Amino acid sequence: MKPLPFHKTFLLLFVFSGVAISSLAQDTWTKTTAADWVNKSEWKKGLKLSLDTSTNKKVFAEQYHRNQAAWDKAFSFLRDSDLTKLKPGKYTIDGTNVYATITEAPSKEFEGSAWESHRKYIDLQYVIKGQETIGVAPVSKATVTKPYNEAGDSANYNVQGQYYVAMPGTFFLFFPSDAHRPNIKVAGYDGVKKIVIKIRMVDLGAE
Repeated sequence: MKPLPFHKTFLLLFVFSGVAISSLAQDTWTKTTAADWVNKSEWKKGLKLSLDTSTNKKVFAEQYHRNQAAWDKAFSFLRDSDLTKLKPGKYTIDGTNVYATITEAPSKEFEGSAWESHRKYIDLQYVIKGQETIGVAPVSKATVTKPYNEAGDSANYNVQGQYYVAMPGTFFLFFPSDAHRPNIKVAGYDGVKKIVIKIRMVDLGAE
């Protein structure tokens, strides 16, 4: 078999290298490329809700592109359901990969709320009716007060965080690196209807 001429060999190497670099680029995100992707909103596929500014966009981009089918099902549930009419309870979206819980209850006084995080699942939290305050802080800066419990997929902390008012129109995303303190009462809102969608976390180190 005759060897390929040098220029053809070089061309093939260039093409294959370009494919490899392109593939790598799809899996390698920076704060800038992730923010650009989020702002384009193609992932919404018609969902009218806004993503809260507290979201770690880089982690969101990484998780979405490694587990797009699950995320699309979660967003479709938000888009296609009349959340105001759904009764409190648990809703299966994609087996144990994606599921939702709707609650309708009074929020807690600040002292009765707690910082938490999860490892197996990402939290998508959305206030359907009413308002509540939610705290957000890095787990890396938090002090553990209750070690991680695998059965409950949760740990508790003490930490200084930033607080946001959650209301209809905007949803929050909390990853394992995010300590969050939800369900804090906002004056004038005694009852809050809320949905929490659990999306299974993907190990980015797994091939």
